[in-house]
Amino acid sequence: MVMPMHYSVMRDLAIENLNLKDVGIYVDATLGYAGHSKEILKRIKKGFLFAFDADIEAIQYSRQSLLEIGNNFKLIHSNFINLKEELKNNDCECVDGFLFDLGLSSPEIDNKERGFSFMQDALLDMRMDRTANIDAKYIVNNYSLEKLSNIFFQYAEEKRSRIIAEEIVKVRKKKEITRTLELVEIIKNAVGANYFFKKHPEREIFQALRIEVNNELKAIEVALEDAIKMLNKGGRIVVITFHSLEDRIVKNIFRKYSEVNEIFKGMPNIPEEYKPLIKIINKKPYVASEMELKENSRSKSAKMRVVERI
Repeated sequence: MVMPMHYSVMRDLAIENLNLKDVGIYVDATLGYAGHSKEILKRIKKGFLFAFDADIEAIQYSRQSLLEIGNNFKLIHSNFINLKEELKNNDCECVDGFLFDLGLSSPEIDNKERGFSFMQDALLDMRMDRTANIDAKYIVNNYSLEKLSNIFFQYAEEKRSRIIAEEIVKVRKKKEITRTLELVEIIKNAVGANYFFKKHPEREIFQALRIEVNNELKAIEVALEDAIKMLNKGGRIVVITFHSLEDRIVKNIFRKYSEVNEIFKGMPNIPEEYKPLIKIINKKPYVASEMELKENSRSKSAKMRVVERI
């Protein structure tokens, strides 16, 4: 089986910040095409790796690649929102490190059949898990005007969200909207050519649809809080984000669990249940190096945050 081309963003820096132990238990919450997982597995000969992905194609490709390194791993076909439950089902309740690389993998973007790209014509899909019931086509053709407008405003932060939603509703009354470039044309007609070519709202609208299809932001909230609580003392969580919505959630959750509750600030004896669970390793997020940016332009928006269990 030929492995598709994929570039793992800030791979070496992520592995370095996990502080891997040879006998540790680690979780790659976003397996993708195993770029990070392979490096983890090389360094934990006596440990164990659990890796999650909602994309069965990624699971199938990565298993072959990882078996060339070792067999001390288990791949779990599931969204990482189910991380806590799935790990418990595998008799794992304590973990030495979690890695979350929240970006789409290059093969998912480049495979036009997946419908993630606004630059290639394909059916509107955008499901990471192809067994899921709701795809982008369903959302575009069935969500109410208000719901579409809210999704575009919240997840795309697009100021012309309602105008775009109104145009979609207008068009779908005449015919079902089924293809990516068809939707791009609808967006252009809604906002006008000048705004379209200056602001490129189709980028963010497609992002918004993808987030809604895959319930991405809620999954981050649930999984990160579970990961913090399952982390062993001295264990670390490394998170790589690719847009401001993701980064804001990660930053806020890390702040929540790294600060003393306002009620107890300044007190000499803080009750155990109100003490911080984690400490922030890098106050300012790491970004890709100049060398990496030259090799992979998709690293440009990436930010990495790291915390350690106290």
